[in-house]
Amino acid sequence: MNNALLSYHDAVLYRSGEPYRILAGAIHYFRVHPDLWQDRLRRLKAMGANTVDTYVAWNFHQPKRDQAPDFSGWRDIGRFMDLAAGEGLDVIVRPGPYICAEWDNGGFPAWLTGIPGIGLRCMDPVFTAAIEEWFNHLLPIVASRQASSGGPVVAVQIENEYGSYGDDHEYIRWNRRALEERGITEMLFTADGGTDYFLDGGSIDGTWATATLGSRGDEAIATWQRRRPGEPFFNVEFWGGWFDHWGELHHRRDADDAAAEARKMLDPGGSLCAYMAHGGTNFGLTSGSNHDGTMLQPTVTSYDSDAPIAENGALTPKFHAFRKEFFRAQGIEELPELPVELLADSPVIPAQSLPLGSGQGLLSIVRNAGIAVASVKPLSFEQLGLDAGLVLYSAEAILPGQPGMPVESRLKITGLNDRAYVWVDGNFAGVLDDVTGAEGLLVTGTGVAARLEILVENLGRINYGPLTGHGKGILGGVLINQRYTFHWTQTPVSLAEWTQDHLDVLSGVEFEIGEAADTYIALPDSEKGFVWLNGFLLGRYWNKGPQVTLYAPAPLLKPGRNSIKVLELGKPGTVVELREAPDLGPVEAGPIEAAELP
Repeated sequence: MNNALLSYHDAVLYRSGEPYRILAGAIHYFRVHPDLWQDRLRRLKAMGANTVDTYVAWNFHQPKRDQAPDFSGWRDIGRFMDLAAGEGLDVIVRPGPYICAEWDNGGFPAWLTGIPGIGLRCMDPVFTAAIEEWFNHLLPIVASRQASSGGPVVAVQIENEYGSYGDDHEYIRWNRRALEERGITEMLFTADGGTDYFLDGGSIDGTWATATLGSRGDEAIATWQRRRPGEPFFNVEFWGGWFDHWGELHHRRDADDAAAEARKMLDPGGSLCAYMAHGGTNFGLTSGSNHDGTMLQPTVTSYDSDAPIAENGALTPKFHAFRKEFFRAQGIEELPELPVELLADSPVIPAQSLPLGSGQGLLSIVRNAGIAVASVKPLSFEQLGLDAGLVLYSAEAILPGQPGMPVESRLKITGLNDRAYVWVDGNFAGVLDDVTGAEGLLVTGTGVAARLEILVENLGRINYGPLTGHGKGILGGVLINQRYTFHWTQTPVSLAEWTQDHLDVLSGVEFEIGEAADTYIALPDSEKGFVWLNGFLLGRYWNKGPQVTLYAPAPLLKPGRNSIKVLELGKPGTVVELREAPDLGPVEAGPIEAAELP
């Protein structure tokens, strides 16, 4: 690392030979509209940061195996780094290939994790060959922007929190070589939770080990002094806030509490990256999910994360608290005045309530949404080549009973991921999920063939833990009592690829505006579904909360006529509201414990 801008010696970090500390914040280019990248980076700089940190989401660039990775438009990570440089920020790149980040599949493309028998995050040659091919596309963009070439990139992470997943140190060393062989010469580092357990799994000799934690920073520093005595302490993920799952409360952490915890790490000379500094949004179908060992926990559309810079760019009390600590860490007690334009509220569309026009019924829509594929047993999303969205399964089954003497049976789904909507002969029978699927629904038959139709919704692929890469759809089978039903057709419903023809049959509303501005979309009497704004898949809504409004940034709107389309999976609503402020739901407040790994 002789050519690297950053170095360390005797637990002191240096930049160009001068003592230094990283004061960073995470902003993910893939969660922020590209027209807003510069604004959000400027706000980070105003917080006193000298560095921006970003993951690279592989599946954002290459969702299909037969297509080359895309680095244009919203996916132009090179432009994001160039904008950071223009704001005077260094850049830390975290290319994974696994990133967690509460992002669908932890950043892995579904075509990769769907390869039968593949070993993830280990020295499986099928896995490592795919990474090498991906890195061949990505890393030249990063390498050409390293500090040694006059660019902003000062550090690159090896894998991500590997100590919470596996113990294949050969794989971590291979990952380091893969970066070096493709021209990465700046500082390389690993990142793991702040305890011996995580360091045991994820750190390797000769490579800077950094931490990820939200509290008990003093305990982590003591661990580093004992385990990594020659290395400076860097909390590369300080969880000043937290993300939300559907059906839970909105997480919020007191600004002063978060700042006090940051001070524990900054006062002894440590470096720190606020995760997130600006969270942004899980637009479309990009939010991941967790699994608590019993049930799936899908993440909401918003990734506000109670960050210093809110989802809409607003400067929160946490921004001012962190700003004080970041400047204090630089020996500056009297804060410079913030630019007036950063303090102003973003323009919003005036609040209005709009009648939601009716569209075709759900079953009719999905029956005609794709090309049906026949099979004997139900096929998974992976077997159908579908990464996200919906699949409609259809088959005929004999339901026990006799004409005039109906009998109740139980329809069960084994290996259900994630949520199934069931119809029998066109009549809605109910909803099953990954917990209730094996218990089943009561259905009534008379001994004749009935048409079963099961719409499975992918709620987001697991992004953390041993179930990362788990398949989607019906992974087992469909039972009538103890008897399997065979011979199915599957219709993939690729929502992310829907054209205007698909959207035309949905319920919707149009509205006129004078100038493009932010708005917050609510569907107060709808149950669950998806929203498109001017043809852009904005995200999911669900009345179980906590999230109530969907953030629609100004670049997605236009002067004149705008259109909202809704695909409702449950009870259709009658109204769409444009609100002037976000509503992320009722709050659960408290510190982020060190054991709560993302």
